[in-house]
Amino acid sequence: MARFLLVHGSCHGAWCWRDVVPILERAGHEARAIDLPGHGDDTTPAAEVTLDLYARAILAAIDEPVVLVGHSMAGYPITLAAQMAPEKIDRLVYLCAYVPKPGLSLADMRRAGPRQPLLPAIETAPDGVTFRFRPDMVGEKLYHDCPEGTVDFANAHLCPQPITPQATPIAELDRWNGVRKHYILCEDDQAIPPEYQAKMTQDWPEGTVTRLPTSHSPFFAAPAKLAERLMEIATT
Repeated sequence: MARFLLVHGSCHGAWCWRDVVPILERAGHEARAIDLPGHGDDTTPAAEVTLDLYARAILAAIDEPVVLVGHSMAGYPITLAAQMAPEKIDRLVYLCAYVPKPGLSLADMRRAGPRQPLLPAIETAPDGVTFRFRPDMVGEKLYHDCPEGTVDFANAHLCPQPITPQATPIAELDRWNGVRKHYILCEDDQAIPPEYQAKMTQDWPEGTVTRLPTSHSPFFAAPAKLAERLMEIATT
């Protein structure tokens, strides 16, 4: 039996794992999805949300070592959590996620990418504290291969994304280096370019990078395939 802790990406919440958690549980595993501070049902004011707060929320949700899965933006907080308390992490799984480099924020890494396909879908709030995804573009950028009804469901749940966590670099990754890692690259991703995902993991050991033929949202597009892949990773 494996223990999974699932962490969402920008503007999302625990709700995005609705189809994956039951599959993992039916297979005999423990699976839990959490809302990061300022997301979903968590009421932390956006102006108070930090990358450190994200990481501490993740660690607070862990009683025994877990397979920690981070989607997209969550590559940063799961990395910081592993840097802070590697003994709590059995292994890390980056699901079409940013893999941090020391001294670079997520925003820095996004700008360093070969292209930024998600940029037209982002609207920054007038106060500069948050951004959101344009409702008319999320289908094209995030859910284009997902079942009917996904866009409406997502638009009813998507929330403003605090900007500070994405503008914060991680200074050191020495303790993170010793944690086992796996990357799931999504080949039809219209948010984080697949070629950039490949570049971020180009020096990873053989067998630690696998692929799914999906969009940026495999938890909706192919939940059974994603769950199967996570179980394979957890038991390998």
